[in-house]
Amino acid sequence: MPEIHSLFVTRLYRAALADHSPALDMAELRASCYSIAEDDEAGQDWCEENAYPGYTSYASLTDLPWRFPIFADLVKSLDAHVAAFAEDLEFDLDGRDLKLEDIWINILPEGGSHGSHIHPHSVISGTTYIAMPEGTSALKLEDPRSGLMMAAPARRKGAREDLKTFVPVAPKVGDVLLWESWLRHEVPVNMAEDDRISVSFNYSWG
Repeated sequence: MPEIHSLFVTRLYRAALADHSPALDMAELRASCYSIAEDDEAGQDWCEENAYPGYTSYASLTDLPWRFPIFADLVKSLDAHVAAFAEDLEFDLDGRDLKLEDIWINILPEGGSHGSHIHPHSVISGTTYIAMPEGTSALKLEDPRSGLMMAAPARRKGAREDLKTFVPVAPKVGDVLLWESWLRHEVPVNMAEDDRISVSFNYSWG
């Protein structure tokens, strides 16, 4: 009998944010996201100049945990989740920690999307979900080997998840997803009438 092994596995971490902290008030966190978006004129200008649908604080605010105590509590929870994921990945951190590099808000209205991208200067990236209205878009993850499969046929429609070229992941409010930062991902068009709200972040090794 032949032996077939899975090699070079891509790991995806999914958990409830509250698994590593006291439960955060999602309503308060959602209200904070809207309050920040309303007051962040630099962020609004950046979104308009770059035709970014909705709002992101990525290019304007770098100190959310300092500005809002609920974001400081959020980071404490994320630190614990990232540490658990790093343990699963069996990283040899050589006595150094994975540290939060940046954290930002995403408010994606109906019709908005976020194109395929990676986070090349980080180690672990992720998102926690604040508002996920019914019918909103899942996170779409791409096989990192796609660019090398020049002559490969398409996968069958019912292929196993670990063999698919693209895998959608539909998180719930209060979930946190983590992946290694080289994993290409995107957010397809939000088909829901209400805003899709999330907080994304990067961790670096230092």
